[in-house]
Amino acid sequence: MPPAPSPLLLCPICRGTLSHDEGGQAASLTCPQGHRYDAARQGYFNLLTGSGTKFSADTAEMVQARVDFLAAGHYRPLARELAQLVAQAAPGARTVLDAGAGTGYYLDSVREALPAADAVALDISKFALRRAARALPAAYCLVWDVWRPLPLADASVDVVLNVFAPRNAPEFRRVLRADGVLAVVTPRPRHLEEIRSLAGMLDIGAEKENRVIDAVDPYFRPEAIRHCEYRMDLTAADIRNVALMGPSARHLDRNSLRDNLAELPETLPVTASFSLQVFRAA
Repeated sequence: MPPAPSPLLLCPICRGTLSHDEGGQAASLTCPQGHRYDAARQGYFNLLTGSGTKFSADTAEMVQARVDFLAAGHYRPLARELAQLVAQAAPGARTVLDAGAGTGYYLDSVREALPAADAVALDISKFALRRAARALPAAYCLVWDVWRPLPLADASVDVVLNVFAPRNAPEFRRVLRADGVLAVVTPRPRHLEEIRSLAGMLDIGAEKENRVIDAVDPYFRPEAIRHCEYRMDLTAADIRNVALMGPSARHLDRNSLRDNLAELPETLPVTASFSLQVFRAA
């Protein structure tokens, strides 16, 4: 892992600059006040202190379902589209932050399009960041709650990615440079429409794109929007994984899901439909 560009990472306790230290038994991040955060064996850093976060992190089961679904390639067209869009909007990006990075799947794709950029992945799930640290060994993978002040310096990043994740617009604007870019990915109403009721998944509102615009105003102005829609051929295992990897998993009736999947053909054509919105710092 390379040294953090200075200043980039901030101590969540005192807001002093964190420095990367490879000495001793494990890598660590330390600030001038002596606060220290050791890397976990899997390579991520947990910066949450005190009571942690009141929000529910993705569980090991949810993360495994996501890993299996993404490994099958079903969202690869989306990842490619996002990477292309970000590279066009910020071709000279030096630092990319993924706020709500999960397993690092989309950040990895963007990094391939911007190979000179440093990367920071934030997520509240240590299970997800174990995967992200493995996929992105040169990135800083930090357990953090994106609703808190982000552990990054003012105007320290060029791109913020926000893929199916909460949006803290004031903090995104604070850490972005003056010409920075925010890229937001959300599902569209047709997304998974063939299986949403079968899998007990939450509905998607028709006004989601406008709600995103309202949520980031006045910190960002809309610059571009792209729709990515295609057909996936999903097996019963794929449908189970896509149901278990998102927020619907928290209230899903697994017995009903199992019974419903038993009645399916070998593969089922299912719509993937996403909105990719690019915003420029206001």
